[in-house]
Amino acid sequence: MNAQELKDFLDEKSNQYNHPRFIETDPIQIPHLFSKKEDIEIAAFLVATIAWGNRKSIIKNGTKLAAIMGNSPYDYVLNFSEKESHNLVSFVHRTFNETDLYYFLKALQNIYRNHGGLESIFSKHAEGTTLQPAIHHFRKVFFSLPHETRTLKHISDPFKNSAAKRLNMFLRWMVRKDAAGVDFGIWESLSPSQLSCPLDVHSGNVARKLALLHRKQNDGKALLELDTSLRNLNPDDPVKYDFALFGLGVFEGF
Repeated sequence: MNAQELKDFLDEKSNQYNHPRFIETDPIQIPHLFSKKEDIEIAAFLVATIAWGNRKSIIKNGTKLAAIMGNSPYDYVLNFSEKESHNLVSFVHRTFNETDLYYFLKALQNIYRNHGGLESIFSKHAEGTTLQPAIHHFRKVFFSLPHETRTLKHISDPFKNSAAKRLNMFLRWMVRKDAAGVDFGIWESLSPSQLSCPLDVHSGNVARKLALLHRKQNDGKALLELDTSLRNLNPDDPVKYDFALFGLGVFEGF
């Protein structure tokens, strides 16, 4: 298909999957349980962190995370202390366990108490047309407290050629906003035009079949190539095509 046919096809598929019914089958349903900005972004960040593997398992453990926090993430994070650590013992999602969760809660507490919150950090370090430098600087702030080496692997660094899939997904949730209501769009200090596609095996395979991506590895260089292709299709909202790539890969086996 030619460039216009490709754009029309991806627009159609994006509209098909960027729909409220998408929420019912996706981990984004966990932050949709909340209405307060800080509750939404904390729940979204934690769920995005464990968003790899079986989707049903991600949703199950995301629901468990919300319950651990008493379904009040912001209050729980602000008041979290050592005495609450016993509540974390039973939590595990693949390689993310109670040790990692304990640090994540302490790091989030530091961010909200001393750095103005999650949005403030990303906004402060956003540069031009991409948020990848902001992810790198966020990671530095996040790990500024004493931490176990094992926990580092749960926050990717674009400056080490990572595609940072889960953080780019989290940013899509926070920044994109349209009439469909799937993404939240509660971070108005950042622009959808700065977002990068959450590149994983599904979106990567579909992008290669559509000649949007040629690099074989799903790494930072591949992300830059895909970003360029998607921005050519829609410079103002390139990541809306994540719905098309993901839907075609997961639901249609494209």
